[in-house]
Amino acid sequence: MSTSPHHNPAVSPPPSPRRPGGVRGTSHHAPTTPSRLRRAIAAGVDPSSPQQDEDKLTPLSSPLLGSVNISAEPEPIASPSEQGIRGGLIEPSQREADARTRLLEDYHKGSVCGTKDCNHGTFSPHARPLDSPSSNVSIMKGFGGRHEDDIDDDDGETRDRTRGLTGDTFAAGLFGGSRRDTSMSTTKWLATKHGVKNQRAMYISYYFPFVNWVRQYQWKWFRGDLVAALTMASFYIPMSLSYASNLGHIPPINGLYSFVFNPLVYAMLGTSPQMVVGPEAAGSLLVGTVVKESVDRNNTDENDAVLNAQVAGVVTGMAGAVILIAGLTRLGFLDSVLSRPFLRGFISAIGFVILVDQLIPELGLAKAAQVGVAHGSCVNKLVFVVTNMGSVHRLTFAVAAISFLIIMMFRAMKRRMQPRYPAVAYVPDRFLVVALSAVLTWRLELDQKGLEILGHVKSTGNNPFPFHWPFSFAHMKHIRTAMSTSFLIALLGFFESSVAAKSLGEGTHGLQGVSLSPNRELVALGVANLIGGCFMALPAFGGYGRSKVNAATGGTTPMSSIFLSLITLFCVLFLLPYFYYLPKAVLSAMISVVAYSLIEECPHDIKFFWKIKGWTELSLMFIIFLATIFYSISLGIALGIGLSILALIRHSTKPRIQILGKVPGSSDKFENVEDDPERIEFIEGCLICKIPEPLTFANTGELKTRLRRLEYYGTNAAHPALPRVRAEEHNQNIIFDVHGVTSIDGSGTQVLTEIVEAYVKRGVRVFFCRLPTRRSKVYKDFEMSGIVDLVGGKGHFVDSVERALQLSELESLTEYFDNRMDGL
Repeated sequence: MSTSPHHNPAVSPPPSPRRPGGVRGTSHHAPTTPSRLRRAIAAGVDPSSPQQDEDKLTPLSSPLLGSVNISAEPEPIASPSEQGIRGGLIEPSQREADARTRLLEDYHKGSVCGTKDCNHGTFSPHARPLDSPSSNVSIMKGFGGRHEDDIDDDDGETRDRTRGLTGDTFAAGLFGGSRRDTSMSTTKWLATKHGVKNQRAMYISYYFPFVNWVRQYQWKWFRGDLVAALTMASFYIPMSLSYASNLGHIPPINGLYSFVFNPLVYAMLGTSPQMVVGPEAAGSLLVGTVVKESVDRNNTDENDAVLNAQVAGVVTGMAGAVILIAGLTRLGFLDSVLSRPFLRGFISAIGFVILVDQLIPELGLAKAAQVGVAHGSCVNKLVFVVTNMGSVHRLTFAVAAISFLIIMMFRAMKRRMQPRYPAVAYVPDRFLVVALSAVLTWRLELDQKGLEILGHVKSTGNNPFPFHWPFSFAHMKHIRTAMSTSFLIALLGFFESSVAAKSLGEGTHGLQGVSLSPNRELVALGVANLIGGCFMALPAFGGYGRSKVNAATGGTTPMSSIFLSLITLFCVLFLLPYFYYLPKAVLSAMISVVAYSLIEECPHDIKFFWKIKGWTELSLMFIIFLATIFYSISLGIALGIGLSILALIRHSTKPRIQILGKVPGSSDKFENVEDDPERIEFIEGCLICKIPEPLTFANTGELKTRLRRLEYYGTNAAHPALPRVRAEEHNQNIIFDVHGVTSIDGSGTQVLTEIVEAYVKRGVRVFFCRLPTRRSKVYKDFEMSGIVDLVGGKGHFVDSVERALQLSELESLTEYFDNRMDGL
């Protein structure tokens, strides 16, 4: 018989002579019967040893298998009487780090997870066992932590409704906890231990950051915050007028409202001190699409400024409500739902649409385009521009072109000079263009020569800040129209804010106790847009470019946002008459610059995906782009979100099962066969399946099908039309490496039970290896579902693939001897 671990003794009998009542030669003890052999194998001991106390039986050792301990339970870290004891974190020694480095390089070496002094894992510090001689950690009993009667399962879910909705610390800090709490939470325990007296104030300063940073504010930051606010106001106040009138199709003053309320609210609740919120081109354009749809559906006058402003307020309020609910329910991970190709394709399409939209007023064709073209697709507008080139108003085109070139020239100069001369960031180039164009239009009376101007900028009510509740019953028809668009505005706005916040980090300031939190960001942005919606403002979110300008010009704390709100308030109250002569062509040119910035990163992404052959990503980008250009933004949105969700579902439902083979020249190294099928050896008579992920209802749907492919072909890449190429005798032993199954739900347990039942009925032996510990919830589910009994008891759960292979050979030997003895 071959001594290789992958030899199947059920196929060829052992060469050594077999005497009746013994195994492989003589024995000094009582004859070894088949039943005694099976019991010895199950106990992991030498079957020829005296049958005394089971604990005193010697471990099984042979030249073929070596020393085997097949059913040993991993040694617990703490005894059952010490379940409440927690140890401190000890930095690993160099020897332990080297050991774990080898573990990451090899498939399996050393102890099983959950055992004493286990080094398996990453290089992070690990908890040393309490009984370790080198441990000098003080033992803390009654640490608190989770409430014993309040935990539903090992996933950390809680049965307490208040804690389940708001979180343990929020409920304990602001609500005072539940009366039936039998032990304090970990946070409360630590606060009490270290003398934190006013714990409720601790939570208030966390959830309302203004209370925290305003007490730390220093006068040395005042100048930088004020200069940054003035610089941003010179750039973005004219931009907000452009967004409102040219993209949102609402009165220009409603764009200013976005800088009056939203930065102020965000400064109170936001967690990124240097981020500044305000309207953006994409969100403003989406508001404009809803305004147009509302006009078309309800047959209203598109020049009705009051109604258009109310529709915009509905969209902004709904976007704020969506994002606020997401924050309260802790859905901060949603910024990862939209893929980079979707965002790049959609944002590039938005930029192209804006460029084409602004071509019409820049060429002086706005009046001619009002009939049938203004509400058409981007392609229709482009065709209109080409066919009406002979009707271009030359003065309007000249003003727009000169303004565009001046802003682009300053933009390029700033990018080149700012690394050496940071002060160039303070140059208010866009404000200078706006002011000079207004003065020249007034002095030269260009408005009398056909140049369109902004005119009177006034509110839609009797006071400068009219209040209008966006969710009134009278606006129900607008709410239905705005539902999907508001959701997308919220999602895109939060994504851009998240990118800006992560890029800025916690800022280069001296504020203490300020930390970024996606969920608190959602709450801050939601409240800001809800308040903005009540005043019919445009949706406002954090912008990366605007925030970088704030940081580059001296803004260090949220006080710069408060100053920006106050400056905008001053403009609304006192400076509106001075916007009268502002040319609309200049506003269109400023928006065209923004549209160009949305498109300029697209070639880089296309080149990258082309380089790595990311055909799926490129296809998604072009599908979204073409659908938006040739049909409408709504179709581009629907296709993009639909394809992204389908890709996400496909990824999450695809089981990542691997078939393992032995690395030549080793006895305990196993790798994925499909990575290098020519080098890795299959194990004769065994199929080793590695499941590297938790099993849930989402990814167990195709588990049976993929296991069948592994049995038939030895790979998941084969087409099911191929006839079976892997012999049945190679699947007599199925070994599941379940080290990655850190959790399993009811659906996953049911499917796995059905799979094991089918194997057992076919006479296939099933083994499980590398289960972290038998105290885990996964093993308890295996026990309660009957999997443990089906496979043959706890002895079929071992700590390595190598031991599972040894156990399969032992059981094959047992079966062989039973058959031989039955034939005598």
